Order: sequence, then C-alpha cells, then structure tokens
Amino acid sequence: MFTKLIAAELQEIKRQGLYRQLRHVEGEQGPTISLDGQEVLNLSSNNYLGLANHPAIRAAAKEAIDRYACGSGASRLISGNMTLHLELEESIAKLKGAEAALVFNSGFQANVGLLSTLVGEGDVIFSDALNHASIIDGCRLSRAEALIYPHCDLDRLESDLRKTQKNSKKLIVTETVFSMDGDIAPVREIADLAARHGAVVMVDEAHATGVFGPNGGGIVEEMGLAGQVLIQMGTLGKALGGFGAYVAGSRNLRDLLINRCRSFIFTTSLPPVVIAMAIAAIDIIKKEPQRRRALRDNSKTLREGLERMGFSLGRSGSQILPLMVGDSAKCMILAERLLQNGVFAQGIRPPSVPPGTSRLRIVPMATHTREQMEQALRAFKDAKEDHGLGL
Repeated sequence: MFTKLIAAELQEIKRQGLYRQLRHVEGEQGPTISLDGQEVLNLSSNNYLGLANHPAIRAAAKEAIDRYACGSGASRLISGNMTLHLELEESIAKLKGAEAALVFNSGFQANVGLLSTLVGEGDVIFSDALNHASIIDGCRLSRAEALIYPHCDLDRLESDLRKTQKNSKKLIVTETVFSMDGDIAPVREIADLAARHGAVVMVDEAHATGVFGPNGGGIVEEMGLAGQVLIQMGTLGKALGGFGAYVAGSRNLRDLLINRCRSFIFTTSLPPVVIAMAIAAIDIIKKEPQRRRALRDNSKTLREGLERMGFSLGRSGSQILPLMVGDSAKCMILAERLLQNGVFAQGIRPPSVPPGTSRLRIVPMATHTREQMEQALRAFKDAKEDHGLGL
C-alpha cells in the first residue's frame, strides 16, 4: 500500500510538470562542465568567484589532509573542536565585523538551529515571504509566531511590528541577496525599523558573502551596518568555494548556540580539510577584489544583453539573474533548448518559487571570459527566436 502511494505521488508530480532528476556532472565545477556527457557553458553554479578551482585552496586542502588527516572524529563538544575550527571562526568574525562566530555543517543546519534556539513560544518572527526554505523550517521549529510580510514590503513589516506586544522577543529575518530573485533587501531600512520597535535583525548572507563589500564581507559590510545587524549568517560554499556555514554576532550569541543549538551540538564537526579551504578562501576574497569586479562585469554583460532581447530579469541587483518565464513547461523547454546550444541554465519551478513564476536562474562566474558571455547570449537569442517560445 505504501509503495503504491509513493508511486501515485510521483505520477502527480510528473503530471504537474514538476518532476526533477539529478544531472551527472563530471570533473570540476568550472566555467564549463561536462553535464550528462556533454560539454556545456555553466551558468548554474554558485561558485560565483571561481574559488572552488583556486590553486591556493587546493593547496590548503592537501596540506590539511597531510597535517590533520581526514575526519574530525566527533562533535565539537566531545572531541571534534580542532585548532582549525577556532582559526576559521576568528577569520569569519573579522570579516563580518562581529565579536565572534560559530561554524555549522551547512546553511540549512545553521538557519534551522539558530532560529529554534533564539526564539520560542510567545515570541514573534517577522520573515520575508521569499526567504529560503531553511528559514521557513527554522520558523516552524522555533514554535514562535511567524508573521510573513510580502517581499521587501517595509510598510507591512512596520505595521506588523506595531501590532506585537512589547514584552515579546521580536526577530526580523531576511536574506540580503535573495537566492531565486537576485534582488537585495532594504537592510538599512529594516535595521531602522527594528531599532524603533525593539526588534533584532538576523540576515542570511549566503549569496552575498564574498561578492559584496570592500573585503567580501557581504551586504552588511557594503552598507556599513555591522553595528545594527546583530546576527549574520552565511555559507562557506557558494562564493567561498567550499562547504559549511557560519553565524556571526556577539560572544554571548556564540556561547548560547554552543549550549542550546541542537543542529550544532548533535553533529560531527566539519573535517579539517573543509575548514582549511574556508580559511584560505577568506584570505583570497580579501586579497583578490578583482574577482568581484569580474563577476559584476559578467553579470552586467548578461543582464544588458538579455534585456535587449526582451527578457524580464525581475528586480535583480546582483549576480543572480532570474529570467522570468512563468509557465513551468515553457521554462523547462527553454532550458532544454539552451542545452542543445551548449548552455546550462537551470530551470527553477515550484515549490522552489511561487506558482506561476518559473524561471531560469542564470548565474555567471568571475572566471567566465567575455567570449563565453557572448556565446551565452547567442544561445539565448537562438533559443528564443528559433523555437518561438513567445517569451
């Protein structure tokens, strides 16, 4: 009976045009990849700065294996708290302009654990409607009241803040760069509202860390808001080219998470090789700002070229360019047409995005060449004109 129910659910997913399959990538995550045996231009990676391929990070990984071997052996509260973990947390705190930082095994674990530790019954979370799934699940697990305000709607946020009781803990949560839309939250205005209404701001810098700010510290650094945004979360993957996540804030916040955060306490710590890679990556993003400039230039080239063709890219103000299609079936047809022309731009459908807003999530890398950007634009032009998709 249970097997039949699973089969029926899969059939319904297929009927709705929402069925997903894993694609096979061979070799490195570079500007081009081998996808299911086909060499294609890669416009679907979060390796924004190309650091996953950087020789200094490769060298750091090899050295860490030689010195510390492979596994960390335990959770950090048992015997897995190693020298490299502490070194990385010091580097993150400096990068984020915070007193302290704590490393997590993934961005999902960080958001779920952080939210369910900070607030509970009787408290209120104010969450942007387009926040990441990990934030949504963290809100649910916290058991706090979650008030979801329309995307970047400051008037609604202020209205909700006014309605809450003064004796409740109030936590405003937002991504800084939204992962599927590429637009940037009005963090300065959110911080001002929080100050007026006795709330605390938590930001998810997953797609901003390494990309924005003079040193790659993210939107908070770019806007000079380290003193107003008390909780910063982000990832060690994506622009930093590795894996894992962090929370940066006060020393007391770090101590509380060590003592109460279940997703930190009850898991084996990240292995030394991953930590060493992150330390090297932070050093690189400070020393090589030209990577951020190259990423901005490639994003601008794609954005302007696609808009000239009549494509809508929403309100993106970052390296994430959502080419809005709407219909899920049309979205996947366009993605397949692009693949035939040697360009991989992943189609994004519900539930990753709201119904009726399917899109291609187009992401250039700092290491793409000008010629590759022009190749991509030709592929989009051919896919649109030759196949009459009516976009």
